[in-house]
Amino acid sequence: MSYQLTDKLYFPPISEAEEDGLVAVGGDLSPERLMLAYHSGIFPWYSDDEPIMWYSPNPRFVLLPEKLYVSKSMRSVLKKEEFSVTYNQDFEGVINACKQMQRAGQDGTWITEEMVAAYIKLYELGHAQSVEVWKDNELVGGMYGIHLGTVYCGESMFSKVSNASKTGLIMFMRKFQEEGGQLYDCQAYTDHMASMGAELIPREDFLKYLNDIKK
Repeated sequence: MSYQLTDKLYFPPISEAEEDGLVAVGGDLSPERLMLAYHSGIFPWYSDDEPIMWYSPNPRFVLLPEKLYVSKSMRSVLKKEEFSVTYNQDFEGVINACKQMQRAGQDGTWITEEMVAAYIKLYELGHAQSVEVWKDNELVGGMYGIHLGTVYCGESMFSKVSNASKTGLIMFMRKFQEEGGQLYDCQAYTDHMASMGAELIPREDFLKYLNDIKK
């Protein structure tokens, strides 16, 4: 039986998570609860017709900056400079584009209206960040996530034209590494991120990166 959250700002130890990584159910998406979750290695993932569900999967899917893979074709794309990349210029545009993106094997999206409002609030508080990819002054790709110093928790990305999201990720990861970033949290496995160099690591190893932030 999953742990039922109350109004109290608390999460059970992730060592008690179920096999699929489910840690707890319920609670709210207040900035305080969300930031406690991310610092604890937990994130919300649920659909409109479900209660809020909080996960901490084991193993964890991550991308280390030094292991970012840039293919020969992507190096060519970057050289052409057909895209321009900005940061935190249109967070709402990015999260809403991610929400509307059709994804293979999914009827809808896990980005509910409640989540959009919650993450816009985190952006206003300086916790959430976006990457925008532009072509001919149109927003054609991007991603958003939670910035925890040396760890960045990637939430979602979108691409309206080929290579747009890859360009945003590569440019972000290079900047992130220059600024001392150590780990990009992809949360759960995707073929797209695996092709960029992401890998599965034990949850315990992931938590060490989070613990280092607090020291």
